[in-house]
Amino acid sequence: MRTTFTLTSTFFLMAAVCVAQTWQLQQSGTNAGLRGIHTVNGDVVWASGTDGTVLRSIDDGKQWQRCATPPDAGKLDFRGLWAWDAQTALALSSGPGDLSRLYRTTDGCATWKLLFTNPDAGKKLAGFWDGLLFANRQDGFIYGDPVVGATRNQSGAQELTLPLQVSHDGGSTWRPGKTVQPLPGESAFAASNSAMTTNQGWIWLGTSKARVLRRKPGGNWQAADTPLASGNDSSGVFSVAFRDPQHGVAVGGDYARPKVTSGTAAFTSDGGAHWRAARTPPHGYRSAVAWDALDRAWITAGSNGTDISYDDGETWQWLDSGNWNALSLPFVVGPHGQIGKLGTVPAHSAATAGVSR
Repeated sequence: MRTTFTLTSTFFLMAAVCVAQTWQLQQSGTNAGLRGIHTVNGDVVWASGTDGTVLRSIDDGKQWQRCATPPDAGKLDFRGLWAWDAQTALALSSGPGDLSRLYRTTDGCATWKLLFTNPDAGKKLAGFWDGLLFANRQDGFIYGDPVVGATRNQSGAQELTLPLQVSHDGGSTWRPGKTVQPLPGESAFAASNSAMTTNQGWIWLGTSKARVLRRKPGGNWQAADTPLASGNDSSGVFSVAFRDPQHGVAVGGDYARPKVTSGTAAFTSDGGAHWRAARTPPHGYRSAVAWDALDRAWITAGSNGTDISYDDGETWQWLDSGNWNALSLPFVVGPHGQIGKLGTVPAHSAATAGVSR
């Protein structure tokens, strides 16, 4: 018993030290589950989550302000967030039907205005918004789960589409964009507001069927299979990111089996046309991935920890065993109001040679 207790205590002490080195834990002042995070610059960062929660920091995370709750949003789950400065931000809630909404503040979150409500609310498939993305200050995208489309198949049944709403005025107005025809049962995930990403006009979207859909500027959607886990409602591509139009990483796995390492990460060097499985994968299911330009590395986080890759996603190294949902470097968020700021990462002088420049 004494030996077991000592080894167990040592393990948890080492784990706590690793978490502290990797992520400097912040005082968020909330117990909400956080899935929205957007770092604007070296001072301004916003976060969001359950129970209508929106947070703001204007001093690089040293202090977090609980924002005013948007109108009639006390029970909404704000899984998507996008901000441009300390005054202006958009918060997107995820939920069935009219529980998917978009709000905007222009006065530092003292007040909010409802901009847009899911237009498919009330239909047989009422839709469920999964995320919010802006390519620049004007051009934005809202993506969600399948809804009934305008076209019919050969048997006369209306076909399903993965809906895409687009804005060209900073989110003030929205209209339908080029929709995607899903496979049976295919959808996107609202785990980290990062199932969709953009780089130099290209757009990529990861799905529950372990596919990554891509579209070049002005083009049509094309699909590529990935080696990530698939086959049930809890698995697929949860997050995708590109450091340039050619080099990208997709992460996911099965959130119902978070410790399973196989099928959790893939990488591409041809813009997403082809994907290869990580040779040394992350240490379990991962819901978010981001490029760390400062350390020239990829960082991925999930419910059982964080991993880092210095060779464009081919091999991953364990960093910590924390419970995290979403990334916007240098910040990470998770359940129970957890916010961390990136601290120490391992030395990597020998590994950086694997990153294409």
